[in-house]
Amino acid sequence: MTDKTHSPEWPLNAEKLTPEHLGRLAIVYVRQSTLQQVVDHQESTRIQYGLVNRAAAWGWSADRIVVIDEDQGKSGASAEARSGFQRLVTEVGLNHVGLILGVDMSRLARCSKDWHQLLEICALFGTAIADLDGIYNPSDYNDRLLLGLKGTMSEAELHLIKQRMMQGRLSKARRGELGFPLPSGYVRHPSGEVTFDPDEQVQQVIRLMFRKFEQLGSLNGVLNNFIEHDIRLGMRSRRGNNKGELEWRRPNRATLSCLLKNPTYAGAYAYGRRQRDPRRQKSGHPASGRKAFQPPDCAVLIKDHWPAYISWQQYEWNLAQLRSNQSRANQRGSVRHGSALLAGLLHCGKCGRRLSVNYLGRGPYHSYLCCYLSVHYGESVCQRIGGNALDQLVTQQVLMALQPAALDLSLSAAANLEQEQRELERWWQTRLERAEFEAQRAARHYQLVEPENRLVARQLAHEWEEKLLTQKQLSEEYDRYVHQQTQSLTDSARQAIRQLATDIPALWSAPTTTDAQRKEIIRQVIDRVVIEVEGNSERVQLSIEWMGGSSTPLSMTRQVFKYEQLSFYPQLCQKLRELVAAGVDRETIAKQLTQAGYHPPKQTQQFNRMSVRRLMDKLGLAQCSSSIHSDEKLKTGEWWLPELARNLDIPRATLANWARAGKLSARKLAEYPYSWIVWADETERERLQQLHLSPYRRPPAQCWLKPTDDLTDRPAINQVLK
Repeated sequence: MTDKTHSPEWPLNAEKLTPEHLGRLAIVYVRQSTLQQVVDHQESTRIQYGLVNRAAAWGWSADRIVVIDEDQGKSGASAEARSGFQRLVTEVGLNHVGLILGVDMSRLARCSKDWHQLLEICALFGTAIADLDGIYNPSDYNDRLLLGLKGTMSEAELHLIKQRMMQGRLSKARRGELGFPLPSGYVRHPSGEVTFDPDEQVQQVIRLMFRKFEQLGSLNGVLNNFIEHDIRLGMRSRRGNNKGELEWRRPNRATLSCLLKNPTYAGAYAYGRRQRDPRRQKSGHPASGRKAFQPPDCAVLIKDHWPAYISWQQYEWNLAQLRSNQSRANQRGSVRHGSALLAGLLHCGKCGRRLSVNYLGRGPYHSYLCCYLSVHYGESVCQRIGGNALDQLVTQQVLMALQPAALDLSLSAAANLEQEQRELERWWQTRLERAEFEAQRAARHYQLVEPENRLVARQLAHEWEEKLLTQKQLSEEYDRYVHQQTQSLTDSARQAIRQLATDIPALWSAPTTTDAQRKEIIRQVIDRVVIEVEGNSERVQLSIEWMGGSSTPLSMTRQVFKYEQLSFYPQLCQKLRELVAAGVDRETIAKQLTQAGYHPPKQTQQFNRMSVRRLMDKLGLAQCSSSIHSDEKLKTGEWWLPELARNLDIPRATLANWARAGKLSARKLAEYPYSWIVWADETERERLQQLHLSPYRRPPAQCWLKPTDDLTDRPAINQVLK
C-alpha cells in the first residue's frame, strides 16, 4: 500500500518502465536549498522521502532503492559543491541506475549546464526520470524536449527569485535601511539606528588612526606607530556566543587598509562596494572573486547618512594618498630608502613619463633617466641627468621657500609633538582605567560567591589574580613610557626652537637628518619637477611645480662626457685656435677660457693646463705649441702618440698606458718633452681599434710586433715575450 501521508498522488501509468529499468537501482534525490528550509519546510522534506514508496509501488524492492540526501541545505545553482548530485551522475554513468525520482526538476538542478549533462548521460545509459507529472525517457525526443523545457523553466525561476530579492535589497539600500556589518567604531541599536561605539577607547583609537595617517602619509607608518606603542583595535564580535562583545586585536596591514578605505567613517552609506566578478571566482569558493569599487561606482552612495569620524574631503585625500604610495609608473610612490631626494617627483619634459633612479654602485652617487621608450619600444634613452647636482639645486629652492615660514613650522611641529603626547597619554589612561575596572569586577565576583562553593571560589580567585597581575604589568609599562617621553616644551625650549629655526640649512645637512625625512619635506611643498635637456648638450631646463599651484622655471648645467656635447663647443674651438695661433702659453689659455665662461665636460671645475693640453691634442693643435714635434724625427709608419690618438679616436691616456705596458711598438724621446713615438701601419691601426672596442683589451703577445721589427731596440717588448 502506498503511504498517502508522505507521498502525493502519482500517475499509475508505468508503461515506460521496462524489466531492464527494474533490474537496476532506483534513486530518490532529496534536496532543500537552505538549512532554514530544511527546518521550516518539513512537509516538503516528507514528500521527497515519500518517493521511496512510489518506487516500491512500481516494482523496486526496498534494498534496490537508494536515497541520496547529502545535498540538504545546498543550492542547486551549481553542481560544484553538491557531492550528492555528483554521486548521482557517477552512478548513472556506471549503468547502475534505472530510475531517478524527484518532486520536480528544480530539486535535481537549476543550472542548464548541469541539467542537460544529466539528460545526456541518462539518454546514453537508458535511465528514466520521474517527477510528479509522470515518467520520462530521455532517449525519446518528445520526453527530452519536455525535460529540457522544465530545466530551462527551473533555471529561469531561480533567476526570477534572485532578481526579486536583489531588487528588494537594492530598493531598501536606496533608502539607507539595508543593514550590513559595521566597521570598528560603530554599533547598530535594535531600532536600526547607527551611532558611535559607546566605548570611549574604541573611538579614540579610530580617531588616532586617521590623525597618524594624515601626519605620516603611509599605511606602514601608521602600523609601525601602533606596534611601537602597543595600540590595539577594538572589534565587536559578529558571530558566536560572544556576539556583540568587545575584543581587542592586534593591528595588521590588511585591517588598517580596509578601515582607511571604508567610506562609513566619512558618514556615507555605501552599498555594493565589493561586487562579484565570475571571471575571478575560484572553483568551490562561491564567495570569492569579489572586486572592490570606488565609492562613486557603488550601487548606492548616500553621503552624510551616519555620524562621521572624518570629513568627506579627508576621506578622498586618504584614498588619493594610498594610491600615490603604490609603486607604479603613473604614481610617485611612497618615500623609500636611498639618497635620491627627487625619486618619484621628476617628469620628462619630452615624453611626459616619470623618471626612474639609477644608483651607481653602493655609494651616494645616482642619476635620473627616462627609460620608458627604451624599455617598452626599444628606442634610446629619452634623457639622463646626474642626480647630485639636480638634488642640490632643488634643495636650495626648497630651503628658500621654507625660510619665511621656518618659525611657524618649528612651533607647529612642537605643537604637534605635544598633541601626540596628549593623545598617547589619554590612550594609556583609558587602558589603565579598563584594567582597574576588570580587576574590581573580578573582585566583586569573588566576594559575592558563597564560601561553601569552593569550586567556583577557586576559579574566581584565579581570575581575580590574573586581572590584578595584568593591572600591575600595565602600570609598570606606563611608568616606563612616562620616563621615556619628553616633557612639555617650556618657554626656554620654545626660545631655543626659534633660534634653531633661523638656520634651516644647518638642520637640513645635519647628520641626524635622514634622507627619508628630507624627501618628506620636499614632497610637502613640491608637486613635481619637469626637466628637459636641450638636445644632447649640457643645458637643462626645469620647472618646479609647487603644491600651491605656482611654478618656478630654472636652468642648470649637467655633466656630459664629450666636448662635442657642449653647446658652446664651436665657439670654444675657435677661441682656442686663436689663442694658440697667437703663441699664448697653456696657463694663460686656461685663465682666458675660464674668464670667457667656458668649462670642460664631465667636471664642474675650470680649465687648467692639463685640460687645455688634452683639448689641443684633440683638435690637432699640440704640434703648434712645441717645435720638438717634427716629422723629421718620424720614420716610415711612425706617429706621434697624440696624432695617432686623434686619428684612431682613442684616448691619449689609453695609448700611453699601452706603450708603457709594452702593448705597442713604441719608443720614447730621450730629450724634452720625452714624447712617445708609435709605429702603426694600416694593419696595426685596425688592430688597435679592435683592441679598444674589445671587452678585455688583451691581445696575444705575438701580435704586438711587425715582422721586420728590431727586437734589440724594444727592451720592453723583449721582457713581455720572455
